[in-house]
Amino acid sequence: MKGRNAWLLVLCGLAFAFAGQAFAHKPSDSYLTVKAGTTTIKGQWDIALRDLEYAIGLDANGDGRITWGEVKARHADIASYALARLSFSADGVNCPIVAGEQQIDNHSDGAYTVLSFSADCGGEIHKLEARYNLFFDFDAQHKGLLQLQSAQGSRPGVFSADRPVQEFVLAESSLMVQFLTFIREGIWHIWVGFDHILFILSLLLPSVLVYRDGRWQPAPFAAPVFWDVLKVVTSFTVAHSITLSLAALEIIALPSRLVESTIAASVVLAALNNLWPVVLERRWLVAFCFGLIHGFGFASVLADLGLPRDALLLALVGFNVGVEVGQLCIVCAFLPMAYFLRRSTFYLKGIMAGGSALITLVALIWFIERAFNAKIITP
Repeated sequence: MKGRNAWLLVLCGLAFAFAGQAFAHKPSDSYLTVKAGTTTIKGQWDIALRDLEYAIGLDANGDGRITWGEVKARHADIASYALARLSFSADGVNCPIVAGEQQIDNHSDGAYTVLSFSADCGGEIHKLEARYNLFFDFDAQHKGLLQLQSAQGSRPGVFSADRPVQEFVLAESSLMVQFLTFIREGIWHIWVGFDHILFILSLLLPSVLVYRDGRWQPAPFAAPVFWDVLKVVTSFTVAHSITLSLAALEIIALPSRLVESTIAASVVLAALNNLWPVVLERRWLVAFCFGLIHGFGFASVLADLGLPRDALLLALVGFNVGVEVGQLCIVCAFLPMAYFLRRSTFYLKGIMAGGSALITLVALIWFIERAFNAKIITP
């Protein structure tokens, strides 16, 4: 009994450590729209007030609210802080940035300052390089979502701590560039999307086992394991592809809070089903039903990247292909290891039971935070 209690304490400690990392470093985004002319650049930069409050402090009276007056009083500081962390060069020549006016806009996750700016590159722009270092010093998961517009069309770019530099050749065929960019971003979103990863793992954990005589036992043969995983992964893929497309094409729209809360709930239920099996024969149906909700989550990321209207279908297909590639990488990395270890106590008790309990606890924290706008884990 003492051993079991100690194991539960370790699980709880790991869960809160994991959740603490997830929320202390909760990804934030800024939105950068850049219009490249012949020799000049004009841009708009939407930056979350909550991130600026953490970086330079905006709440002057400390009442927990950021007013327009407080933001307006710090316009010069905001522009100085932000533009010191953004630079452009055209064909190796620096393009000095000049700050413009600032306004306030609301995104789905809160209020943002909208900073306009311009830059003169002193000559015709052929190859544009952008360097971005906003907030990376205290938030390694922050991303800058760029939408570059030029006479050749529009294309996205994503700045991250490990990819702070983006380079664009304006004369390049934008269709292929956009397609490859959206594939890359689809892969990247799966790999940094902890909730999607944990949902997939919750479905994969019992795939190398069979439930007999009231307990999980090792699957005797590889073929049933393969077909079970194929059905689960295919169902999840088909489902989220449907809703990703519908949402991206603006045919269906759901509130982001509802979507994110339901995604967290799907992880909780999938993991609990491993501990107290209710659905055994048709786990592919579970994957399909919850995959529909996960598709709306993917669509919100795609919307943030900015779908180019001149290549809408290509961008949609590219992102979806990227998501599938990223998902298959996870499956291919996990499944052989799980099949090899399936007969061991380490897998049955530690990975299957312990891992499912850990996933349940972490996802439950996510659900409470998202559904009730609560803060269980304080940064």
